[in-house]
Amino acid sequence: MTARAQPVESSGGSPPRRLQSAAAIAVGLNALLIVGLFAPLLGALADEHRLTAPQIGLAASVELLSTAFATGLAGMLLEPRRLRLIGVAASLALAAADAATMQASGAQVLAARSAAGAAEGVLLWITVGMIARTATPERWAGAFFTLQTVAQLMLALAFAVLIIPRFGASGGYAALALCAIAGLAPALALPSRYGPLAAGQGQAGPPPLRGWIALLATFVFGSANGGVAVFLQRYALQAGLAAGVARTAVWVSLAAQVAGGSAATALAGKVRWFTVMAGGAALWLVCWIGFSVRAPAAGFIAANGLSGLVGLMVSPFYVPMIIEADPSRRAAVQTGAAQLLGGAAGPLMAFALVSDTDARRVLALGAVLLLSGLAIMAWLRLTHRSAAAEAA
Repeated sequence: MTARAQPVESSGGSPPRRLQSAAAIAVGLNALLIVGLFAPLLGALADEHRLTAPQIGLAASVELLSTAFATGLAGMLLEPRRLRLIGVAASLALAAADAATMQASGAQVLAARSAAGAAEGVLLWITVGMIARTATPERWAGAFFTLQTVAQLMLALAFAVLIIPRFGASGGYAALALCAIAGLAPALALPSRYGPLAAGQGQAGPPPLRGWIALLATFVFGSANGGVAVFLQRYALQAGLAAGVARTAVWVSLAAQVAGGSAATALAGKVRWFTVMAGGAALWLVCWIGFSVRAPAAGFIAANGLSGLVGLMVSPFYVPMIIEADPSRRAAVQTGAAQLLGGAAGPLMAFALVSDTDARRVLALGAVLLLSGLAIMAWLRLTHRSAAAEAA
């Protein structure tokens, strides 16, 4: 294997087998599988009167916050050892939480999804730990996000065509539980441990100040799309469109995300991260304008498709941004936590703005957060050379 193809070092310093590298990516698929399926699942729970419209955002926030805190704490406190045992335990815990959601309503849903988030966070820590140790992390992150989106797309299609129309939200969470059980196979194929993050660096610990600022930028930028995306079904209803249009928009968006993730993988190492972030922000604003008007079904679906493409195109480039700010890569291990915290904070901030009859005020909040995050990124980029000179 070439240096670029070696994703992780084992405890002895040699690269792991290809199966182990693939397993490290595969276990993370269940960690973020739910993110692309919030709209149909939580929308179905609301349609069944098991959640209110404001609780849609709260349920998404609870799960994402739990995932983010679990990922962050694991990155700062845990040594990457006994990975197989950890992966198996987390997969089983996730399956149990998904099963508990099947008959839950109201506060029971929030409790079950909080437990699911903790298990998802541990699985994500395993995957992000591998990506942070690569020579081109944006390429590995792009591959991860693309595979994850393919899995989300397959489930979203099944939800829209068969599972939710016939079995309701309970059928959707049963499908997620089966996916978590299937995750036991890659968990058993993981390497026993990971090597050090970088020469002279410890395995865990908090990042330096610029690393924290880069994580803040990730958090703010990610909270914008997180707040907007979870209310997709509400935008459709307020535009006079049927709930089925929103479900169609979800799987079309996931299909577009596959293209976005593939584009990010191809662009890795060839384009500056800030160029991707700035272009993505501009395209997101165009999409959100489309959500704010009474667009026809085709226009609404197209806007969400473009939004999905942008989301997967920008996500892998958080990692090189954070590594540029913190070359020790300790902050890079927290990338997943920062993205998820942002994804949770967006719906939580929108909680006070949305009602059963109006969710469009969330779009203005999203625009403010998006531009604020981009401003922090611009400052990091502009001050990069002076910071590097001081460190030297």
